[in-house]
Amino acid sequence: MSDENGIKNSTPNEVDKGSVEQFGYKQELNRVLTLKDLIIYGMLFMVIVAPAGIFGEVHIASGGMAPFVYLVGLCAMTFTALSYKQMSHRFPIAGSVYTYVSKGINPHVGFITGWLILIDYILIPALPCGFVGIWCNDMIPAIPVPVWVVIFLVVNTAINIRGIKYTAIADWIIFIIEIIAFVMFVIIALRFVLGGGGYGALVAAPIFDPVKINLPFVATAASIACLSFLGFDGISTLAEETIKPEKTVGNATVLALVCIGAIFILFTYTAALAWGPDISGLDEEIGFFQVTQLIGGDLFRIFFLVVMIIAAGIANMLTAQAAIVRILFGMSRDGMMPKFMSKVHKKFQTPYLTTLFIAAFTLVAAMIPVMTIVRFINFGALTSFIVLNFTVIYFFFIKEKNRSGFKNIFFYLVCPAIGMFILGFVWTGFDWPTLLVGFSWLAAGIIIGAIKSKGFKEVPESFRNIGV
Repeated sequence: MSDENGIKNSTPNEVDKGSVEQFGYKQELNRVLTLKDLIIYGMLFMVIVAPAGIFGEVHIASGGMAPFVYLVGLCAMTFTALSYKQMSHRFPIAGSVYTYVSKGINPHVGFITGWLILIDYILIPALPCGFVGIWCNDMIPAIPVPVWVVIFLVVNTAINIRGIKYTAIADWIIFIIEIIAFVMFVIIALRFVLGGGGYGALVAAPIFDPVKINLPFVATAASIACLSFLGFDGISTLAEETIKPEKTVGNATVLALVCIGAIFILFTYTAALAWGPDISGLDEEIGFFQVTQLIGGDLFRIFFLVVMIIAAGIANMLTAQAAIVRILFGMSRDGMMPKFMSKVHKKFQTPYLTTLFIAAFTLVAAMIPVMTIVRFINFGALTSFIVLNFTVIYFFFIKEKNRSGFKNIFFYLVCPAIGMFILGFVWTGFDWPTLLVGFSWLAAGIIIGAIKSKGFKEVPESFRNIGV
């Protein structure tokens, strides 16, 4: 049979395609999510208004071409998104990159890859948690930062334990809020520009300036932008709570990335137009809020700050927490993590003990310096993405010998190879502290994996059942 790309694939069980039983597991989670739910989830994970937080830094680093940076990032990450699509079509179960590499190569490499992505996902909730605590304390100094952190953690944890259906409802509400804020900003910014402010007209300079664009500039843009799109892969963690996951998960992954990329480009383009060609007065940390102040005054700046708090403190934390819980659930089910992590609440049908564990961990991790967290996240995410792209080539092109026809060659060789090359280039740009903490985490994973598998000799029963 052929997938939605027209590529011929084999599956373990054509009749039960999309079910977890064909892979040796039991369906325990509540399968209610649709394509729309997953797209919203992915976009919120990447944060619709995310450019607001780093606009100043990106715009200055790119010489006034922030929109171009996001365009490069969108093109670069699309290849990895396509690899996620192929693997999710073949293995529509929870666990994300851990599951895909385990099934596509072998469980030992899968564990190490899952261990790498763990440091990404397990620390992501701590970033918005810490930022929101500081932002809220700035608005209401009487309430200390730790109190704000606890408040947001309690709210998000309660929603996630209650069930994925309630998480999806919360996602939709916050999605509407963020889209309204985005549209308001674009309209007010364009009105300001067309009224003579900033550039004073719709010009191409912020998104394409042939004088500035060359290969080194594009390479620098890629290294900045790839990290801005981390989170699109989180959609794959919800496979066992999705209706028809073999089609829905992959389609949602690509669509969410494209949609968020278009929003990022339009967002930063209008902001760049409003600020104008002179970037000397733009502040790296509060550059976007300088723009909102310029085009809408104090009230609009405060409004956007509140939206940022909601986006980071609820939407981003909620989706990030849900994602890491599902990854741990999948690894625990295979005996690669403590058994309590795969325990599902009988009523809510959620891995509630793991959710509580992640909440407690986030409370502690929020106290870690931001740059240390970022280094771990960057190393774990990009390294695991490289392995995922290789897995597509190994599993489909080499192992299953899907080599005939342009589509097979394009999706199973060309796309993942380009994805590996781009990510590999960005990876070589890591500074030594990032490599130090990254390889330290990798070494710990290798040791734990060796102990759990008795020297990489034993594999989980679920893998033996399907002959992996």
